[in-house]
Amino acid sequence: MQADHFTHFHPFAATVSAIAIDGFAVIGAIGKRRTGQHQEKQNLLHTPSLAQLRALTNSVECDRPPRMVPLDRLTEIIQRFEYLEARMAEGGSDFAQIGREYAELRPVVDEIRAYLQLLEDLDGAQAMLEDPEMAELAEEELTTLEAQKPGLEERLQLALLPKDAADARPAILEIRPGTGGEEAALFAGDLLRMYQRYAETRGWSMEIIEESLTELGGVKEVVAHVRGDSVFARLKYESGVHRVQRVPETESGGRIHTSAATVAVLPEAEDVDIQIDANDLRIDTMRSSGAGGQHVNTTDSAVRITHIPTGIVVTSSEKSQHRNREIAMQVLKTRLYDMERQKVHDERSADRAAQVGSGDRSERIRTYNFPQGRMTDHRINLTLYRLDQIVGGDLDEVIDALTADAQAALLAEMQG
Repeated sequence: MQADHFTHFHPFAATVSAIAIDGFAVIGAIGKRRTGQHQEKQNLLHTPSLAQLRALTNSVECDRPPRMVPLDRLTEIIQRFEYLEARMAEGGSDFAQIGREYAELRPVVDEIRAYLQLLEDLDGAQAMLEDPEMAELAEEELTTLEAQKPGLEERLQLALLPKDAADARPAILEIRPGTGGEEAALFAGDLLRMYQRYAETRGWSMEIIEESLTELGGVKEVVAHVRGDSVFARLKYESGVHRVQRVPETESGGRIHTSAATVAVLPEAEDVDIQIDANDLRIDTMRSSGAGGQHVNTTDSAVRITHIPTGIVVTSSEKSQHRNREIAMQVLKTRLYDMERQKVHDERSADRAAQVGSGDRSERIRTYNFPQGRMTDHRINLTLYRLDQIVGGDLDEVIDALTADAQAALLAEMQG
């Protein structure tokens, strides 16, 4: 496929580049593409707090250790945030795009403002030392503020880490049995129910797009569309081989078997991400399979789309042929988008010794041991002895640990 058929990343990611400065991640190149008209609007956003930040930057920047984030960069982010806030109040056709960028910057700006307020308080306490009557109180204040400083700096570091532009997107979840025959198919079904319950706890919606079952109720293949807040950010580390150790329902001798299932989590592609040449597609219609009797579909409503350059085949078997085309095209775009993301990731990580969630879906990432009631995530050597709750959809502790490990690795890489 031609390169121009592939990914065009999120506009926010294109205009906001994350760079490392003396061990801190800072966001640069913000607002450099504003037009004169937009700059004029920005001037209307002047507030005392912004003025104080500018004054603070001028007064303390040269006195701060070199490992501090340059304060003019932080002020620049706040200016961009307040500019977006004003644009949202005006409305307009680009409201949705501006809203996404605004939402992404809000937690960053909250941490910046807290950090800058701390610096201002430190300067105020330092100035109080010159007053003999206030010196003792100032010493106590400085001690308290200095104790708060490392925690605020760490939170600011994390807030300023480069973000995956796909984190906020919905996701396509694919589960397939691996080695283990019928037991692997049954385990794949257990994983599906685990993610369904997790989606419920997060307030997400989960729609089954394609599902193929075995006679015993196992899953041959399932493709689901998961929508909600930060879906891909929470599920992206689930991609890989999940292994189960238990006595199968089909085992009469009580022997423990080991089987596996593969999970793939793909960020949903948007129309701007992928452009597909119609000449690269072969679209076939066919009769949907049913349960028999009145459920048999007597029209050719199922759709199979083959992407000729890559050989990717996508099917959808809903009742409406129009809806099937729509679903199949969305899944195809998502898989192509994921291929391009994988290519970029592989190029960037070629020199890295290890990384959580590398995207290598042949990697064994987790073992569910039922006899011992434990789950082990092999990437971070995390073992929890509450398997029933985890399989029941209580995944936050595992996902939080994976996210924290990935953040720590990124920080170490940037500071190295």
